[in-house]
Parts: sequence; structure tokens; C-alpha cells
Amino acid sequence: MSQAIHSGMTTPEYQRKLNQCIHCGLCLPACPTYAVFGTEMDAPRGRIALMRAASESRIALNDPAFVEHIGLCLACRACEPACPSGVQYGALLDTARVAIERARTPGILERAVRHIALREILPHRERLRALARILRVYQRLGLPRVTRALKFLPHSVRAMENILPPLPARYADYRAPAPAIGAKRGDVFFFHGCVQDAFLADVNAATVRVLQRNGYTVHFPRAQTCCGAPAIHAGDAELARELARKNIDAFLSPSPVQGEGGGEGWVINNAGGCGAAMQEYAHLLADEPAYAEKAKRFVARTRDISEFLADNLVAPPRGNLNARVTYVESCHLRNAQKITRPPRELLRAIPGVELIELKQPEQCCGSAGVYNIVQPETADAILDAKMADVAGTRAEIIVTTNTGCQMQMLYGARRAGLNARVAHVVELLDEAYGKES
Repeated sequence: MSQAIHSGMTTPEYQRKLNQCIHCGLCLPACPTYAVFGTEMDAPRGRIALMRAASESRIALNDPAFVEHIGLCLACRACEPACPSGVQYGALLDTARVAIERARTPGILERAVRHIALREILPHRERLRALARILRVYQRLGLPRVTRALKFLPHSVRAMENILPPLPARYADYRAPAPAIGAKRGDVFFFHGCVQDAFLADVNAATVRVLQRNGYTVHFPRAQTCCGAPAIHAGDAELARELARKNIDAFLSPSPVQGEGGGEGWVINNAGGCGAAMQEYAHLLADEPAYAEKAKRFVARTRDISEFLADNLVAPPRGNLNARVTYVESCHLRNAQKITRPPRELLRAIPGVELIELKQPEQCCGSAGVYNIVQPETADAILDAKMADVAGTRAEIIVTTNTGCQMQMLYGARRAGLNARVAHVVELLDEAYGKES
């Protein structure tokens, strides 16, 4: 995302970014949808050609071909490291998506679903937890087997059921800080996310315990909300800015009520997609005088948990896990945040872990926000290729660093018939701490 997102596809800055592409084609082998379809329009180079045509009014923003091929992009940004010209493909794509949304008129059902999901559920932690509790009852009654057998259900409904993880029985109470264990080294402020908090609560609990083990008191600013990534994926820039402002206020505005507001210290997140969205707040709010500088301060203080722990693991775990492990990278952690080394360092710091690298670690798993729900057939094709790579490692544990990737890997392991656990890197650290005598 960039400042061009505010003014659309006709700005000189957007044209400059388009013109960085020299049409060399080195991005094609890196693109998951090109591997599936083998068509130029489903590769970064072809999509950039379509964006250029739309920006020059040679095709309409609501042209079915333009909407289709832009919509088929996962936004994994694997093309960016492969590009010798430094094309900022993610910025181009985000702007195109916003422009498409402004040019189209969705039907009443789509508008209702988007409003409920993006504005009435995701930004509200308790509502999302309530939904998860209902779905847990659905799981406990054995109804997923019934849903999967109903072939007449819409693909999107079946796709949502496929990626639904085993849901937690209880949730953390974030009203008071979690105190450091042992000598205190500092304070950190935890961004617990929305889907991560409700659907993968054990990951958040493990994150907090690992931070405590390493001497940090963990605070939970109560006014925090969704990071805004789903809004950007949906082309809703206004909502993304609104959520960004709320999070900045929550983490940077001190409050006299303990645990209520933010303060000085790192802002820690444990989901690659959330972290990538928050790292873009300075660009997203660059034209807002009241928030431009605050957004820069927020970004400077934001760290992924793996990046933070790799530099601050003062109490490495001593418990032996004795497991063969492979690491499935989050595209947004790898390609947007450029974080590749820290998760591997943490895994190697765990006694008994044998880390087996994938042959193609840069390839997307097909999750990509809500891509596996809105484009399930393409996502499954991409997932199958990923799981074949995973199967080749003979790993007992598949490690992830992102909410969507973890849910996708749970589905992928079941789909591929693999007898392998799926866990976040902090869950393995937490487990190793628990094995210490």
C-alpha cells in the first residue's frame, strides 16, 4: 500500500510505480497463480499491464477481465523479491483493488455480508469470541462431518468449514497485565488480533507465557481492534484507516487505568499478516496531519514476536521436544516484513528440534487473507502443491507464524492425509519450557 491508495490509479506516483516494471518475466516462476493457470494475465507482469491499461482508461475499472484477474491474485508478494527492478507490486495491487471497489456496485447480499463481517464482527473481540463459542458447540456435536458431506452447499461455505480449527474452550482475561517471571527486563504491549484471539487462543496464551519467561510484563491495551488487513483485502481503505487510527490511539495514548491504554515499549504481534498491515500505517495515514507522525512512531515500535524473541531470548528453553519440524513461511512475514531468519533461529534454539527446510519455502500456501474462501478451487490447487512439499520433509510438526497459514495448514494436513501437528513457533517454545524439570 502507498499514498497512491488515497487518490487512485491516475496519479504520477502510481504511474511511476507501474513504469518500474521492465517486463523481464522473472516474476512469473515466483507467482502461484501463474503456476496454476499458466496465463500471462494471471502473473504479476500481466496484471501490471492490466493496471496500466485501467490507469490510462483503455479498459474500465469494472471490466470483467480486469476484475477477474486482479481478484485471482493472492497478494502474496512473492514477485517482489524476484523482481530486479524493485517493483512495489503490493502497492500497485492495493490501489487497484480500492479503485475496483469504488467503481462497482455490489448487490445487497454482498453489501450486508461485508458490513457484518468487516464492521460488526471482526473489530469487536467479544462478538468474535461469541461466534467462536457457537462454532465450538457445532464442532462438539460432530456436525462438521455432516457439512463436509453436503455437496450442494456453496463453495465458500464449505471452504470456511474446511479451515475452521479446533476451537478453544476458554479465553484469556486481558484486563490486567501478565507480570514478568523472574527479573523484569521491560514492558511490552501485546496486539492479540481478532481471528487469532477468537479462533487460535492457545497461540496468544503461549505468546504471553514465552514473553513472561523472558522477563517481560505483558500489557493488553483494551481499545485495540482489528489490524485492518481484511478491509484492505476487500478494498475498503476508509475502514482500514479508521481501524489504524483506533489502534494507534490504543497503543500510544497513556491511560491512568492499569491495562487500559498503551505506553512506552514494543508493540508485539504474532501474526505475519497483522504485522504487515500495521507496518503500513504510516503510509495509510500519511495525509492525515493528526496521525501521520503518530503512525510513524507506532510502526517504529511494532515487532513480530519471532523478530523480538530472536533478539531477546534471554532464557532459552531447556526441555527436549525430539521432533522433526518443517517451517511454512507466512508470505506477509517473508515478503512484506522481510523476516525470514528469526523463526528459524528460534526453532533451532529448542533442544531436540530437527528443522527440515522445504524445497520451495517461498511458495504461498493459498490462504492469503480470505482468498481460500472466495477462490477455494484455486486456493486448493496452490495448497496441494504446498502440501506435497511439506510431505517430502516427513515432518512430525508443521510450524507457522500467521493466523491464516495455521488454519490453512490444519486443513492441508487433513486434506493430504498427513499425520503431522500444526503449531505456531511460540507454541513449540512454550511446550519446551513446560518440559523443563
